[in-house]
Amino acid sequence: MKRPTARLAALAAALLVWAQPVAAQSILRDAETEAMFHDMSADIVKAAGLNPRDVQIVLINDGSINAFVAGGQIVYIHSGLIEAASNANEVQGVIAHEVGHIADGHVLSGEAAMKPAMGMTILSMVLGLAAMAAGSGDAGAGIMAMGQQAAMGKYLSFSRTQESTADASAVRYLDTAGVSGRGMLTFFKKLANQEYRYGTANIDPFMQTHPLSGERIANLTADIQKSKAYNARPDPALEERFRRVKAKLLGYVAEPSRTLAEYPETDQSLYAHYARAYAYHKGGYPDKADAEAAALIVAQPHDPYFQEIQGQILLEAGKPRLALGPLRAATEGSRSNPLIATTYGHALIATEDKANLPEAIRVLRIATQRDDDNPWAWMQLGTAYEQSGDTARAALATAERAQMTGDQRTAVQSARYAMANIPANTPDWIRAQDIAMTSGDALASDRKKKRR
Repeated sequence: MKRPTARLAALAAALLVWAQPVAAQSILRDAETEAMFHDMSADIVKAAGLNPRDVQIVLINDGSINAFVAGGQIVYIHSGLIEAASNANEVQGVIAHEVGHIADGHVLSGEAAMKPAMGMTILSMVLGLAAMAAGSGDAGAGIMAMGQQAAMGKYLSFSRTQESTADASAVRYLDTAGVSGRGMLTFFKKLANQEYRYGTANIDPFMQTHPLSGERIANLTADIQKSKAYNARPDPALEERFRRVKAKLLGYVAEPSRTLAEYPETDQSLYAHYARAYAYHKGGYPDKADAEAAALIVAQPHDPYFQEIQGQILLEAGKPRLALGPLRAATEGSRSNPLIATTYGHALIATEDKANLPEAIRVLRIATQRDDDNPWAWMQLGTAYEQSGDTARAALATAERAQMTGDQRTAVQSARYAMANIPANTPDWIRAQDIAMTSGDALASDRKKKRR
């Protein structure tokens, strides 16, 4: 009976895969991009009855055109979607749709919908195995295949209904927020063109997680066009920010040759300088990268994001002392944005001048308080503490990073060391105690699972 049981478990587990997003290749953190996402979505999030402080929009380094939610109040957007979008309004339409999933609780209801589908799969496998045991191998295999197909069809039907509901919610949120739904329609038309190129005759609409784009356009056009926000003019400042982000993102994720093909040196626009700065930096041409960053500074001397890229290029070229000026200005100009401040803290440490360690600790403590979900920031803070001789707080920073990355053993050991060497009942001691307890519980739970 071991083989059928293993096969049953494997096929049942396969059903779970349908509802899961593709594993992210990597998360891209960028201060300018995250600020743009927050500002372009804040009114939409409010219209959905949610708090903009609680909803995160995370950029994934993936060239496919996709966005998804996977639990909590986080919207994941692929870099390929930003590349495909023609304007900020199209991205707002996508965000509104994903916020619809969050506000309508679709992740939880999707998990609930999996149970009956899984039940159908398991029942068909039990009946199929019974038929096989009775000597009807072909009939048993047919029963199992039909059951799996029926279960998949049931789940996919549910998924398409959720997608249609999220579309309808998105239209309401955009209207309430005063944001035109034009971008939502034009982006669906892009997707429809892709489907057309693939060949709609080869697409089974009943085996898709989403309704076909043409159907979505037909269902939404009338409601979007009668919206009072339909003719709302796009925000020029937001559009400018989008064009900058799109250019720098291409420079960062694409091969330098492609970036230079799209933004040749004859193009002296701000966007071209931005894209080429990242492309040359990525391609190993520090002098050219410096020149592009300098052109950005000449155009807008006090822009913190231009100061950031100038400092980053200098820092990663092994010139941390020269990087301090632009990174300090970027940190101050961005009101100590935690991502920019972390780079500045790293530069202070990289000078190998102990006189810079107190400022590095101050800057990095603020950065980790404002964004405590950044392992790199905790690593830098731990390094600054270690080099200043404060091994207890270096251990606490290590515990924070280890807990965040799932290394519960290191988290417990480091937190206990911190507790033993930090004055009792101080905020840092209490935090170390919290980590020791929660990571200890997680470690014990893992051990129990392994014993089963």
